[in-house]
Amino acid sequence: MEVVYERCCGLDIHKASITACVIVNGKKEIQTFGTMTDELLRLTALLKERCVQMTAMESTGSFWKPIFNILEVEGIDAILVNAAHIKAVPGRKTDVKDAEWIADLLRHGLLKASFVKPRDQRELCELIRYRGSLIEERAREYNRLGKVLEGANIKLTSVASSISTVSGMNMVRALSEGVIDPELLASMAKGTMRSKKDDLKRALNGLIQPHQQMILKSMLNHIDQLGELIKTLDAEIEARMSQDVELVEALDEITGVGKISAQVIISEIGTDMSRFPSADHLASWACMSPGSNESAGKKKSGHTQKSNSTLKKTLVQCGRAAANSKGTYLNSQYHRIAARRGGKRAVVAVGHSILVICYHMIKNRTRYNDLGADYFQNRNKEAIVRQSVKRLQALGFTVTLEEEAA
Repeated sequence: MEVVYERCCGLDIHKASITACVIVNGKKEIQTFGTMTDELLRLTALLKERCVQMTAMESTGSFWKPIFNILEVEGIDAILVNAAHIKAVPGRKTDVKDAEWIADLLRHGLLKASFVKPRDQRELCELIRYRGSLIEERAREYNRLGKVLEGANIKLTSVASSISTVSGMNMVRALSEGVIDPELLASMAKGTMRSKKDDLKRALNGLIQPHQQMILKSMLNHIDQLGELIKTLDAEIEARMSQDVELVEALDEITGVGKISAQVIISEIGTDMSRFPSADHLASWACMSPGSNESAGKKKSGHTQKSNSTLKKTLVQCGRAAANSKGTYLNSQYHRIAARRGGKRAVVAVGHSILVICYHMIKNRTRYNDLGADYFQNRNKEAIVRQSVKRLQALGFTVTLEEEAA
């Protein structure tokens, strides 16, 4: 086989150790290093001494990140490889064999590099993902709050659509302070909730105990702390994305996409679409494309690849929001696919469309133009007319068509 790199290195990475296999002109050298920074610097010194052209490592959890950071700072070329693409021969599994296998594949150019975001984009991703974790934790705390109220015979969640509203939180804070008068608590309702005062009086007539008041106070403090942390992260994220304000506003115009979702999408795929040859490549990288599963001329179910990425989760959420919209192209697409393939597949398809739209908007710096709810109907106008006529004729009607004047 053709040799692409005469001097290369394969790294088998673990939490506390790294096995390195350096190949120089066909000769292999195996060494083991720790994962502390001083050990990583010793590894880079070895690679520089051997004049290594390229280094390859598996994307093992988050253990690859400190090694990749050091190699990036030291100016050593390195690629990250999907572990599923370089499985070693069964029955030959040791750290040394793994490192040798990676080095051999790299030497002959048989490894496909994964896309690694630039450092500033990786930092932005960390901030946005952490903010997402805090928002999810706050939502879980609201759910726990509702369970404590249920245990105190307070049926607020049965009347109010959400206890996270201003009215709901005012009532919960009053309950935590020892206010138990249902009429006084119901008077705290604001906005549309004021029309439910009679139901609120019944729902707030409970048997709250001192320990439950203490739990409510703790939960409310936790929610307030999470809110402050989220505001701090919002400010930092907006400062880092100050140059992309117009782009965030443009993506916010897409049906189902909000400001936070737009920030997530930009942080995950970046603003340089030259990294992806086409929108289909981007959708495949994001695991939003159907798989190819065909055998003996028969096409079988092609599920999307499994992924726990923030991008895929966000696109699915946007797809669900778009499916609930009214009179839009994406809503029409959802119902068209859901009728044949089911709601879950339809949501993923809408998320795929949203990603394709984002690709072209970022690449061409254009605004969103909704095609309208009647797009599919107008596109297949002749087929719809022909099918409708056949159905009426099958029922025994004589059909005469006359097009209405414009």
